[in-house]
Amino acid sequence: MMNNNYKSLSHCKYLVQYHLVWCPKFRFEVINGNIKKSLKNIFADICNKYQYGILELEVMPDHIHIFLSAKPTVAPTDIVRTLKSISAIKLFKEYPKLKKFYARCGSLWSKGYFVSTIGNVSSQTIKRYIQNQNSN
Repeated sequence: MMNNNYKSLSHCKYLVQYHLVWCPKFRFEVINGNIKKSLKNIFADICNKYQYGILELEVMPDHIHIFLSAKPTVAPTDIVRTLKSISAIKLFKEYPKLKKFYARCGSLWSKGYFVSTIGNVSSQTIKRYIQNQNSN
Protein backbone atom coordinates (compact mmCIF):
# COMPACT_ATOMS: atom_id res chain seq x y z
CA MET A 1 0.00 0.00 0.00
CA MET A 2 3.05 2.29 0.07
CA ASN A 3 3.29 4.86 -2.66
CA ASN A 4 5.91 7.33 -3.88
CA ASN A 5 3.40 10.20 -3.41
CA TYR A 6 3.51 9.82 0.37
CA LYS A 7 5.26 12.56 2.31
CA SER A 8 6.79 12.50 5.76
CA LEU A 9 6.87 14.62 8.87
CA SER A 10 8.93 13.74 11.92
CA HIS A 11 6.34 11.26 13.27
CA CYS A 12 4.04 10.42 10.40
CA LYS A 13 3.82 9.44 6.79
CA TYR A 14 0.89 10.95 4.88
CA LEU A 15 -0.93 11.64 1.65
CA VAL A 16 -3.57 14.34 2.16
CA GLN A 17 -5.21 15.80 -0.93
CA TYR A 18 -8.31 17.95 -1.33
CA HIS A 19 -10.47 19.05 -4.23
CA LEU A 20 -11.81 22.49 -3.33
CA VAL A 21 -14.40 24.57 -5.17
CA TRP A 22 -15.86 27.98 -4.37
CA CYS A 23 -17.48 30.93 -6.12
CA PRO A 24 -17.39 34.69 -6.12
CA LYS A 25 -20.25 36.29 -4.21
CA PHE A 26 -23.56 35.91 -6.09
CA ARG A 27 -21.68 33.72 -8.60
CA PHE A 28 -21.00 36.74 -10.78
CA GLU A 29 -18.66 36.06 -13.70
CA VAL A 30 -15.93 38.46 -12.59
CA ILE A 31 -12.82 36.27 -12.83
CA ASN A 32 -11.54 36.72 -16.35
CA GLY A 33 -8.72 38.35 -18.31
CA ASN A 34 -6.00 39.87 -16.15
CA ILE A 35 -7.89 39.06 -12.95
CA LYS A 36 -7.73 35.37 -13.84
CA LYS A 37 -3.97 35.55 -14.49
CA SER A 38 -3.37 37.47 -11.27
CA LEU A 39 -5.47 35.05 -9.25
CA LYS A 40 -3.50 32.05 -10.48
CA ASN A 41 -0.27 33.78 -9.45
CA ILE A 42 -1.74 34.75 -6.09
CA PHE A 43 -2.80 31.15 -5.41
CA ALA A 44 0.68 29.91 -6.39
CA ASP A 45 2.29 32.40 -3.97
CA ILE A 46 -0.09 31.51 -1.12
CA CYS A 47 0.40 27.77 -1.63
CA ASN A 48 4.15 28.18 -1.76
CA LYS A 49 4.16 30.21 1.48
CA TYR A 50 1.86 27.82 3.36
CA GLN A 51 3.38 24.65 1.87
CA TYR A 52 0.28 23.49 0.02
CA GLY A 53 1.09 21.71 -3.22
CA ILE A 54 -1.08 22.69 -6.17
CA LEU A 55 -1.73 19.53 -8.17
CA GLU A 56 -4.26 21.14 -10.52
CA LEU A 57 -5.92 24.55 -10.73
CA GLU A 58 -8.62 25.95 -12.96
CA VAL A 59 -10.01 29.42 -12.60
CA MET A 60 -13.40 29.85 -14.24
CA PRO A 61 -15.27 33.19 -14.59
CA ASP A 62 -17.72 32.18 -11.82
CA HIS A 63 -15.88 29.57 -9.72
CA ILE A 64 -12.53 28.09 -8.70
CA HIS A 65 -11.38 24.45 -8.80
CA ILE A 66 -8.18 23.65 -6.96
CA PHE A 67 -6.73 20.22 -6.27
CA LEU A 68 -3.97 20.42 -3.69
CA SER A 69 -1.96 18.50 -1.14
CA ALA A 70 -1.40 19.66 2.42
CA LYS A 71 0.08 18.55 5.70
CA PRO A 72 -2.24 16.48 7.90
CA THR A 73 -2.00 19.15 10.59
CA VAL A 74 -3.93 21.65 8.45
CA ALA A 75 -7.72 21.45 8.30
CA PRO A 76 -9.37 21.95 4.89
CA THR A 77 -11.44 24.81 6.29
CA ASP A 78 -8.20 26.60 7.21
CA ILE A 79 -6.84 26.08 3.70
CA VAL A 80 -9.98 27.54 2.13
CA ARG A 81 -10.03 30.47 4.58
CA THR A 82 -6.39 31.26 3.82
CA LEU A 83 -6.81 31.06 0.05
CA LYS A 84 -10.03 33.11 0.03
CA SER A 85 -8.98 35.86 2.42
CA ILE A 86 -5.51 36.54 1.05
CA SER A 87 -6.62 36.33 -2.57
CA ALA A 88 -9.54 38.73 -1.99
CA ILE A 89 -7.30 41.28 -0.26
CA LYS A 90 -4.71 41.12 -3.04
CA LEU A 91 -7.25 41.23 -5.89
CA PHE A 92 -9.11 44.19 -4.36
CA LYS A 93 -5.80 46.02 -3.98
CA GLU A 94 -4.71 45.25 -7.54
CA TYR A 95 -8.14 45.82 -9.16
CA PRO A 96 -9.99 48.78 -7.57
CA LYS A 97 -12.90 48.32 -10.01
CA LEU A 98 -13.46 44.82 -8.63
CA LYS A 99 -13.44 46.21 -5.08
CA LYS A 100 -15.93 48.90 -6.11
CA PHE A 101 -18.16 46.26 -7.76
CA TYR A 102 -18.33 44.33 -4.47
CA ALA A 103 -18.36 47.40 -2.20
CA ARG A 104 -21.96 46.87 -1.04
CA CYS A 105 -21.41 43.36 0.29
CA GLY A 106 -17.76 43.86 1.25
CA SER A 107 -16.45 40.46 0.20
CA LEU A 108 -15.35 38.84 -3.03
CA TRP A 109 -16.01 35.21 -2.20
CA SER A 110 -19.23 33.48 -1.19
CA LYS A 111 -19.23 31.96 2.29
CA GLY A 112 -19.67 28.39 1.13
CA TYR A 113 -17.31 25.94 -0.51
CA PHE A 114 -17.06 22.32 -1.61
CA VAL A 115 -14.37 19.99 -0.27
CA SER A 116 -13.66 16.40 -1.14
CA THR A 117 -10.81 14.25 0.08
CA ILE A 118 -8.86 12.46 -2.60
CA GLY A 119 -6.75 9.35 -2.39
CA ASN A 120 -4.81 7.16 -4.75
CA VAL A 121 -6.75 4.02 -3.83
CA SER A 122 -10.44 3.25 -3.73
CA SER A 123 -12.45 2.86 -0.55
CA GLN A 124 -12.88 -0.82 -1.43
CA THR A 125 -9.10 -1.28 -1.47
CA ILE A 126 -8.79 0.30 1.98
CA LYS A 127 -11.62 -1.87 3.34
CA ARG A 128 -9.99 -5.04 1.98
CA TYR A 129 -6.60 -3.99 3.38
CA ILE A 130 -8.07 -3.49 6.86
CA GLN A 131 -10.16 -6.68 6.73
CA ASN A 132 -7.08 -8.71 5.77
CA GLN A 133 -4.84 -7.36 8.55
CA ASN A 134 -5.68 -10.14 10.98
CA SER A 135 -5.18 -12.94 8.46
CA ASN A 136 -1.37 -12.59 8.40
